[in-house]
Amino acid sequence: MAFAKPGKYASKLIDKKVLVLGGTSGLGFAVAEAAWEFGAKVTISGSRQPKVDHKLSEMKSNNPAGDVSKLQGFACDLGNKETLEGNLKSLFDQATDSGTTKLDHIVFSAGDAPPMKPLAEVDVAYLHAAGLVRLAAPFIIGKLCAAHGYLKSSASSSITFTSGVSESKPGAGQSSMLAAFGGIEVFTRGLAVDLAPVRVNCVAPGGVDTELSQAFGGESLLNHFRERSTTKTVGKPEDVAEAYLYSMRDQFVTGTVIESNGGGLLV
Repeated sequence: MAFAKPGKYASKLIDKKVLVLGGTSGLGFAVAEAAWEFGAKVTISGSRQPKVDHKLSEMKSNNPAGDVSKLQGFACDLGNKETLEGNLKSLFDQATDSGTTKLDHIVFSAGDAPPMKPLAEVDVAYLHAAGLVRLAAPFIIGKLCAAHGYLKSSASSSITFTSGVSESKPGAGQSSMLAAFGGIEVFTRGLAVDLAPVRVNCVAPGGVDTELSQAFGGESLLNHFRERSTTKTVGKPEDVAEAYLYSMRDQFVTGTVIESNGGGLLV
């Protein structure tokens, strides 16, 4: 019995080369799984190779029918300012076979959990450290794409960054962290102009139950988001991943912040 070929909508990601930074946990892992399920050639990256290998095995186990030849992963440490650019360049070289092939999509969902500091205790060193992964790394990604052409120069190609609901609706005590990395949404719009016709967007999730949210505040934080939503729920990675898929597949969306927050801006 012959199986029907995917239609024009389901086939949009087939054989597209997708690099997911932060692809070993939370939203990034869900995006990687979804893109692979839709036929993309997926490269995931995380800070440690053993975890990358473990997550590749998990993806294969979750989808036994998947084409394992379309799946690979490499470690890339984003937490050291002295090696950040070199590490990212090495990752892009690995993902593109030293530039002999080009990426179609880049998704950046990597994050860390810098300690919350009262505003009165914040200094410049804290701002630099807190913004390294979430703001400096995206900037270097844009620079490398501009300088080395790792991404196809087409409206069919995209970069999708990640921000959060706090950028639009900050809570008490968050100003120091927002100063460190809250500029990602503005940077998204600027990069969409500089890298055109490549599309650049940003997904702004609300409270999502991930490893990172557990590190930041666990159930108390998730309950905070749950009560401050219209759905009275928190997001699941497999649901919010749809926002990233939309960013990749809609060739007319660029310079846009895509929100998925359960109505968190309405309450």
